[in-house]
Amino acid sequence: MLNKKKIIKKFLYCIITFFIFFSLISCDKKDVLYVYNWGLYIDEKTISMFEDEYGVKVIYDTFDTNEEMLPIVENSARVYDVICPTDYMIEKMINKNLIARIDYENELDNFKYLDERVLNLMKSFDTDNKYAIPYVYSTIGIIYNKTLLDEKKLPYPTSWSDLWKEYYKNEILMQEAKRDLLMVGLKKNNFSMNTTNLKEIDIATKDLIKQKSLVQAYVIDQVRDKMINGEAAIGVTYSGEVEYIKKETENTDFVFEYILPEEGVNLTIDAWVIPSNSKSKQLAIKWIDFMSRPDIAYINFQYMTYGIPNLETMNKMIDKNLLSDEAVFPNIEKTNKYEMYKDIGDFESVYTEAWKKILSE
Repeated sequence: MLNKKKIIKKFLYCIITFFIFFSLISCDKKDVLYVYNWGLYIDEKTISMFEDEYGVKVIYDTFDTNEEMLPIVENSARVYDVICPTDYMIEKMINKNLIARIDYENELDNFKYLDERVLNLMKSFDTDNKYAIPYVYSTIGIIYNKTLLDEKKLPYPTSWSDLWKEYYKNEILMQEAKRDLLMVGLKKNNFSMNTTNLKEIDIATKDLIKQKSLVQAYVIDQVRDKMINGEAAIGVTYSGEVEYIKKETENTDFVFEYILPEEGVNLTIDAWVIPSNSKSKQLAIKWIDFMSRPDIAYINFQYMTYGIPNLETMNKMIDKNLLSDEAVFPNIEKTNKYEMYKDIGDFESVYTEAWKKILSE
């Protein structure tokens, strides 16, 4: 009888232990959202805030270029739920059926805060505003260290063609990314940055090869560190990097200026999209809506200082001096000054070969 009681007691203990263990496992199990974004493109505390608010886990990966990102998404090397590509790459991904449609009005509570001017610009690559939700916008121009140039008694640059001046030897940082590098060579010659003219590509390529002896380095995000450390006097960079560089050098003698070269510049929009193979579309929608919320947009703006398309944040939270600073908020109505990248289809292979030739010769 005693043995029977012991057996029953032991059995009940095992049952209770099992249910407690199962309950703990169930509590720890969270939905997971896989996010793929540019490096240095978000204040990480907003990721934690999203996790806490929705009780989920975010796996956050970064890429350096659109061209690095595309094959990973296209080949499903890893399945992501939400990505932040650039305008021309979004156009390419739409054409390849790689991203899903989003019903702005019915799925996003914070849609009402988005700047209609930015949404209209996006129609050049997302015709019906059905695939992409704007995150930030910026220009690619020239930042220069006035202090270093003054010390060397060198003039300030005003154009892309100035980056071919011999007296700037070893003071120039160029963008390594394919479209951004070729853009400089094309605009220097007053060509479209979306040209499909072989002769124009050849002229730009030869010019950029001639320039190589003057260039200190071909970089991407490293422009900001090199400029902050005074390693170079001139850098081709995104407008959003300028305020960060200025803040980081407040206690130095460095004075920086950002210019839009007279030949014209690239205006770029990076936007959230949901891949067609996303396994968590509804959670991805929540992420996009969360990132479009005025308070969250402001936190990320303070971290990045890129132009944001959130009117509530712009009108109520951001200093008016910053709103009028084209190094922070490009004047998107200057259509004669800006050009946006386009998907150039199969001609992309010509750009790729030109880019490889520039960097290898």
